[in-house]
Amino acid sequence: MTENSLGSDLWIMAQVRQSNQNGIPAMIIHKGDPDRGSLLLKINLLGPGCQVLSQTRDIDGNLAWLAANKGELMDDYAAHEYVERAVKRDPDLWVVEFEDRNGENPFGGEIL
Repeated sequence: MTENSLGSDLWIMAQVRQSNQNGIPAMIIHKGDPDRGSLLLKINLLGPGCQVLSQTRDIDGNLAWLAANKGELMDDYAAHEYVERAVKRDPDLWVVEFEDRNGENPFGGEIL
């Protein structure tokens, strides 16, 4: 679920819009369950590779992220394959791609 009990769709679409307004291209790659779908981020660093992060919670219930590939960057093809496998396992999953050379996660939260 998302912060402040917003539906996933509102929370995600608001952040995508904000990112685009801030000059960070963002695209919804896969729409999941509008109310309770969790989120997978693909952050494309436009050269060095991509980071893929899965939404989770820390021990205190705060938003956190699990990094795919042991936190190592992966090429765009490998990231795409990872995303496809994740969506096959969980069709309610939302997938958002950001293009940011700095690799910032606009949703915030700690990477575990």
